[in-house]
Amino acid sequence: MEDTIDGRIPLHVSNKTAFVWSVEDVATLRATHHVCGVLTGTLPHASQQNVFLGLPLELLPEEVVLLVKQGIAYIVDDNASHATPTTEQLVQWNEKRRQALAKLPARSSSSLPPTLNDEALKKRLERQQKKEAQLLAKEESLVTPDQPKPPASSSKEQSYSFTIPATSDFSWYNAKTYITLDEARTSGVWSYPHTPEEVARCRVFEDLWKQGYFMGNGLRFGGHWLVYPGDPLRFHSHFVATVIPSPVMTIHPIEIIAFGRLGTATKKSHLLCGWDEEKQETSYYSIEWAGFG
Repeated sequence: MEDTIDGRIPLHVSNKTAFVWSVEDVATLRATHHVCGVLTGTLPHASQQNVFLGLPLELLPEEVVLLVKQGIAYIVDDNASHATPTTEQLVQWNEKRRQALAKLPARSSSSLPPTLNDEALKKRLERQQKKEAQLLAKEESLVTPDQPKPPASSSKEQSYSFTIPATSDFSWYNAKTYITLDEARTSGVWSYPHTPEEVARCRVFEDLWKQGYFMGNGLRFGGHWLVYPGDPLRFHSHFVATVIPSPVMTIHPIEIIAFGRLGTATKKSHLLCGWDEEKQETSYYSIEWAGFG
């Protein structure tokens, strides 16, 4: 298991996207820090479906900024952490592998499992001979006089499989970690936020998070996030949030109408979230479609 820094959760960043690979960390983020993310990996026994997914957990960029800023997590450069092994390391690894295989007990194809006693072995052989006799009688009834009889299989020919443990004392993984966003930004691993709009989103996201809300991606509902009063597994979202990056930004009436109609159609209220960079304050306005007459 990967070593953590001061109990923080590692966020593995690849191509400007952060992932969480530990089940324990995913549970901690959800239960303790009300950060859900989205599972994006396929399940081993259901790899052809895309409804119920598994690890890794992909985080929103606002979630990454929040977790690192609050000291809950740190960033790991996933690409730089996986070093290419040298020729000498590969030779040493192969030698260790040969030594591990040499220590395994040798077994021939006709050897018997050591866990079987004489009584169990006798019963097994009797059952196998009985099945072979029945199969042979069935085959003889289907063979015509001109066709040769199939050779009888020998009950002594038995094969057993065993697992070779994957042993290796070598590790070519060396985590490149960054505790702060400035460090990650300087190295080029992470760049969010880098525009006033993205800064406003991060500030509004943090303010809603501090109020105890859960947030999820709101792209399908025409906003930036869905805002839940509790865990999304237990509650429906109450708001579709859209961030207005400046208090002097113009909002067209047609946009307000669209927000209201869309929110009502999905049984939610549309939440306009404002961020004032000068005052360092957030403001919220809820839009609901009302009937006439």
